[in-house]
Amino acid sequence: MSQTDTFLNQVWTDVSNAMRRMFELQPLTIATMMKLYNDIDTYFKSSERDNLILRASINKPNTTNDSKQKDNQAKGKENDKSNESKQKDDQENEKEVDTIIPGGELYFYLKSFLKEYLTTIHANGNNLVDEDFLRFYGKTWEIYQLVCQVMNKSFTSMNNNWIARQREKNNNQNIYDVYTMSMQMWQDIFFKETTQSLAQTCLKLIKKERNGEKVESSLIRQVLQSYVSAGFTEDERKNKNHKTTITPSLSTYVEYFEKQFIKETEEYYLLESQNYIDENSINDYIKKVSERLDQEEKRVRDYLHPTTLEKLIPKIEEILISKHIDRIQEEAIKLLHAERTGDLRIAHGLITRIRDANKPIQKELENFTYQTGIDAIDNIKVTVNKEPKSYVEAILEVHERFSRIVMEGFCDEPGYRVAFDNACGKFINGNAVTKAARSGSGKSAELLAKYCDTLLKKGNKTEENDSDNKIGQIMVAFNYIHDKDVFQKFYGTMLAKRLVQQSSASDDNEELVITKLKEACGFEYSSKLQRMFQDIRISTHLIEEFKKDCEIKGKDIIDGFGVMVLTSNAWPFRSPSAFSLPNQLQPTYSLFTEFYTKKHSGRKLELIHEHSKGELQTLYTKPKYILQVSTYQMAILLLFNNVKSMTVESISDASQIEPELFRPVLVILLKSQVLKCSKITVSEELKESDIKNDYMIEVDESFKSKKVKINLNQAVKLVEQKDAENDGQKIEEERNFLIQAAIVRTMKARKQLDYNSLIEQIIPQLTSKFQPKIPMIKKCIELLIDKEYLERDPNDRTQYTYLP
Repeated sequence: MSQTDTFLNQVWTDVSNAMRRMFELQPLTIATMMKLYNDIDTYFKSSERDNLILRASINKPNTTNDSKQKDNQAKGKENDKSNESKQKDDQENEKEVDTIIPGGELYFYLKSFLKEYLTTIHANGNNLVDEDFLRFYGKTWEIYQLVCQVMNKSFTSMNNNWIARQREKNNNQNIYDVYTMSMQMWQDIFFKETTQSLAQTCLKLIKKERNGEKVESSLIRQVLQSYVSAGFTEDERKNKNHKTTITPSLSTYVEYFEKQFIKETEEYYLLESQNYIDENSINDYIKKVSERLDQEEKRVRDYLHPTTLEKLIPKIEEILISKHIDRIQEEAIKLLHAERTGDLRIAHGLITRIRDANKPIQKELENFTYQTGIDAIDNIKVTVNKEPKSYVEAILEVHERFSRIVMEGFCDEPGYRVAFDNACGKFINGNAVTKAARSGSGKSAELLAKYCDTLLKKGNKTEENDSDNKIGQIMVAFNYIHDKDVFQKFYGTMLAKRLVQQSSASDDNEELVITKLKEACGFEYSSKLQRMFQDIRISTHLIEEFKKDCEIKGKDIIDGFGVMVLTSNAWPFRSPSAFSLPNQLQPTYSLFTEFYTKKHSGRKLELIHEHSKGELQTLYTKPKYILQVSTYQMAILLLFNNVKSMTVESISDASQIEPELFRPVLVILLKSQVLKCSKITVSEELKESDIKNDYMIEVDESFKSKKVKINLNQAVKLVEQKDAENDGQKIEEERNFLIQAAIVRTMKARKQLDYNSLIEQIIPQLTSKFQPKIPMIKKCIELLIDKEYLERDPNDRTQYTYLP
């Protein structure tokens, strides 16, 4: 016996002893395993072994071509052989490989050892059945796989050198790395002999589990893991060496278990679904199906391979959902109308699994939301003009109610959110209130702006935290409004009055609304609103400087004098009317004008009398009252410091208040009984036409009031009506301008467009502010043609060309 043979026997003795101990679960030291690794490595590097391989190569008979030819002929007839014949051929091939590959003795010793071990261990489990056999199989597999993994590492040198060389250079495809070879042995000797029994037992346990019985799922998991781990395929990689590599494969798992599992699953649920739906309500069936789907998904996570899920679930969905989708959809609609969001969420979970099955439910959600909104507004339409709050709260109540349904019942999925938003947009912009108003959908914008005014004014009882919440709700309604330019106009007018009259409850809340409007519609939309705030802050500093300047120069001014300097193009106030400032105010105003023009040369100040105000004290009454009055009212009352009585015509001439404002102002003073007329009986029904030019007016010296400070500064309805008319006209003009700008901008970029394409491109540019109407767009096109911005093609009247 050569030294190499002696060393080989020594190494194999150590390897086989180590494997026996590991199979018997006896511990091995690290030192023992390291020695084993080094000895195997030394053996495959020994010079004696190399000489043996060399001699074998020289003495090998030259029968390679004949052998290959015979092999090819054998392969051609392979399909006709019986299994017994094939096994015999494999054994003969193995002997041939053993003979022609010197130096591979250790590999074949190892292979024989595993074959003997598996044959013996398999025989030990022949008498076991069902779960007992699964336990035996699982334990055997766990030990076998662990030992083979350890041995594969110990044989690293052989895997990387000898085995790799045999497969790549010598094309010996019956040679595998140690771990793959051990898996092949497992399949041939243990697995294939027991696979039918294994699969059937696993399927029985799964059926028991589906029927509610408790089973040891860990047993199934171990078996199926062996199906996956023992599977491998040989792939020819198209690289420069045309290597054939060994790769993990699920083919064993799929072929011997998964196909049968899916088939039995289909059969199980076909029977159960029909029986269950016949004996229970459709809602109970929906819950049962949802529960079953969860169970199957958990089953895959617990002990099946993840790839099974994508094959299994569509089969179950087809049987449990698709076959009964009409009834499931009908039940979902009932649950929607009953607002049972918990049950609806479960039904939705099933419906959303089937392609396009959501569409009927989404349409029903849109119709239901719309009709509910229409009904809610019908209920409060009578009180809307007096109480805008009821209108906005009706909208918000419907929105909150259905938003919860979308969130909780439909998981806030985009398709349902779009249907819900469409419905809200429709009923908010088109309802009984908007249809009755001249402004149409703009009425919603107007009422929302008025609600904001109520919320942000002094006197509302909303707490600070609640204010933030209500402002958030305002923005919810605002986002659905089509006519955002109408809201901008009304909100700007009301904000201006709150700032000028100093009636805002909180500057922080005012700025919060403006910030949110800026976020929703951009800087341009909110720029004028921000400018108003800026003017108020600048005015505060300005009046402080003015008072200090007067104090330094020793000039007297009216006590409590204050001025707000407003940028003309930012504030929605009309041009001032002709009016002579009372003599008592003129000196102070002249001083301020002089101070301001020195500070800002080139600027011109104009008093807006309609929004100016002051306080007068009565010297003829006990107690002395403080009257809060407009500048117009002040001008009238101050006349009576010099005379006891005056005719209506004389008061008008002296005050120089424009006629359309004079009588409304005088009516307020008469109704408050600060002034009196012997020919007029004061009542709420007193009209301007009841006051004649020759009537004598005098101060009512017997004036009494429970309050010491009395507010007489009331808005003149005629002015408000004119402002509203002007606002409507301005909105129309601005819309025409925006449409024309969009048309010019688009045509300048495109140079030439047909009518339909032009409409399609300009509408999205305008919808952030308002919903443009086609007749208005047509009118603007004609105007631009007249202005020679556009030209119509003489041969095709629908074609337009931009004129540079």
